[in-house]
Amino acid sequence: MRKVAIVGVGMTKFGEEWSRGYRDMLIEAGSRALADCNLHGEEIDAIYVGTMAPGSLVGQEHTGALVADFMGLTPVPATRVEAACASGGAALRTGYLAVASGAHDCVVVGGVEKMTDTPGNEVASALGGAGDQEWELFMGASFPAIYALMARRHMLEHGTTEEQMAQVAVKNHSNASKNKFAHFQNEITIETVMKSKYISSPLKLFDCSPITDGAAAVVLMPLEKAKRYSQMPIEILASAQASDALALHSRESLTSLRATQVAAKKAYEMAGLKPADIDVAEVHDCFTIAEIMAIEDLGFFEKGKGGKAVEEGKTAIGGEIAVNTSGGLKGCGHPVGATGVKQAVEVVWQLRGQAEGRQVNGAKIGLTHNVGGSGATAVVHIMKRAD
Repeated sequence: MRKVAIVGVGMTKFGEEWSRGYRDMLIEAGSRALADCNLHGEEIDAIYVGTMAPGSLVGQEHTGALVADFMGLTPVPATRVEAACASGGAALRTGYLAVASGAHDCVVVGGVEKMTDTPGNEVASALGGAGDQEWELFMGASFPAIYALMARRHMLEHGTTEEQMAQVAVKNHSNASKNKFAHFQNEITIETVMKSKYISSPLKLFDCSPITDGAAAVVLMPLEKAKRYSQMPIEILASAQASDALALHSRESLTSLRATQVAAKKAYEMAGLKPADIDVAEVHDCFTIAEIMAIEDLGFFEKGKGGKAVEEGKTAIGGEIAVNTSGGLKGCGHPVGATGVKQAVEVVWQLRGQAEGRQVNGAKIGLTHNVGGSGATAVVHIMKRAD
């Protein structure tokens, strides 16, 4: 297996992008990534696009060919990768494996979703298909309800409070306010979160990530070639993926995501690192309880201590480990197919020292954590600035 590096990154503004379509956003993100490393189209060997539900949301399938066509890259092979909300992370892993194996020397990985053109009930239905459609969605268990069950159990077993969950939202909005690409660029208070309406108790409006449009892209190459294209290539030290039962009722635990734990263990072993070595992490906070569970399952804090860690500022920039400096899904937004790639873009910026007003001082090692559905898929990557 060859060592693999990210040499170029790019993304669009996340938000309610009424003036841009699905293909426009992905082409913009891809063009920015190519420009970031001065790469020309004829040098690209393959394209992988993470996207969850374009057929349901915008009526477009066959998105790999769409990208190759409208970026003027035919006949380069282009493939769609789908793993629900982990589609971006899975696309990144697919691209990584293609380069590491020697199958390709230059791969572009993109992620995209156009969500706001579709009525909210149809978006909820499309997203609900990422769980068990027959046993959950058909019975009325949407993702807010499913994560609310996790939250209730976490509160019961570990004493986690609604205020601690609210603190996740406050932190991530604060980080997003310093990110020009973020969906939400306003700070909020604990009071704002606590007074917002319940969506599915104990989760309130400000505990939930928004419906978002956006795209992100990265360029991958063998590490040995990377410095020809980038003065600051970022090596992918580890890429790991794991799965679990699709439906929540079939899981071993309601307060842990086994797929995250397994993927994280494999990634740490592959990188030769431990959780304490990570300086900055982008984790999957589709709901505030999800971030608390993630920082526990990734080994940053003991099980049951995640809420307290957030409350004490240990996950803030300048804390023990900076979590979701981009604003996370909660603040930066969650265009589902793009999220896993956006996480990689943010970590690259952090490791390059290019994260502007949200920079983590001395960041050397970064981690991304992307979840599909309510935890049936988890993808973890670990990265460092190449020596």
